[in-house]
Amino acid sequence: MSGENPPRAHVAAPGTEKPRRFRPKLRYELIGCGLHGHEILGTEAAELRPEDEIFARESGGLRWYRCMRCDSWLALTPPSHPARKYPPEREEISLPLRGKPLRDRYVLRLIAVDRMLHFLVLGALAAAVLLFAGDRAALNAEFTRILNDLQGGVGGPMANSRHGIVHDLQLLFSVSIRNLYLLGAAIAAYGLLEGVEAIGLWFGKRWAEYLTFVATVVFIPYEINELIKGVTALKLVAFVINVAVAVYLLYAKRLFGLRGGGKAEHAEREADTGWAAIERSTPHGTPERSAPHSAPEARLPILSAVTVPVARGGQPAEVSS
Repeated sequence: MSGENPPRAHVAAPGTEKPRRFRPKLRYELIGCGLHGHEILGTEAAELRPEDEIFARESGGLRWYRCMRCDSWLALTPPSHPARKYPPEREEISLPLRGKPLRDRYVLRLIAVDRMLHFLVLGALAAAVLLFAGDRAALNAEFTRILNDLQGGVGGPMANSRHGIVHDLQLLFSVSIRNLYLLGAAIAAYGLLEGVEAIGLWFGKRWAEYLTFVATVVFIPYEINELIKGVTALKLVAFVINVAVAVYLLYAKRLFGLRGGGKAEHAEREADTGWAAIERSTPHGTPERSAPHSAPEARLPILSAVTVPVARGGQPAEVSS
């Protein structure tokens, strides 16, 4: 037997598989095109070459363009004032993400949004603590005056209360100013860490995945301890989200050498992106030799026809199936 790897099977276009009843499959290519429009090539070219048929073909006075993200075919009129003779070479084209790399981008950016919310909340909390530390003397005097008025009004010693907001405020005013500044600085540092995670994850940086995993796992024991003290909806939701983030980063992104590590993740990314992935999702039909006079339009693989926004040049056109 030869040692060569067998060619990979043809990959069905997104949205053409039979839907599963209980396990629906998200097609991130369709989501991307719905949000950003289709990615098509050759809209400014005067002529098409045989090697351009993988993404653009002419038929019946129209030019059919293939979306390089979701594999839909769109019919537009040829350009009346082309900017170049032929479409760009493959080496000049930056292809959009497809498959698992595109899924990872959406998931990582969703985690980045969560971390950015943490950054904003922690930043506001740190600012409040530092402002309180700076004006604690004035605030303490005002708090004491209000507490004395309340005690005189209700006729009871509220200062000895061991529960409620009054007790919590008394504990807060008992903390030294130095410790308040340290607490504010610690909250600000943690908020800054969350902001760095958010930026790195948004741009898909590998170091951000490791940083987010470590920062998430460190606080899971603390969250478990808080759940043991008392379960609330907010604590439970936060715990579930953080565990899901840690599991996803460790397993799906292959951190710390798991499932082949970074090399396997890079190889998987290369298999799902680039021209090799485009070739695998291209239907290769064989023209019938018994019909020499058949119209060339019959060989055109039309995967879908819809009204869509078009990216990178061209005008939207309504195409009927």
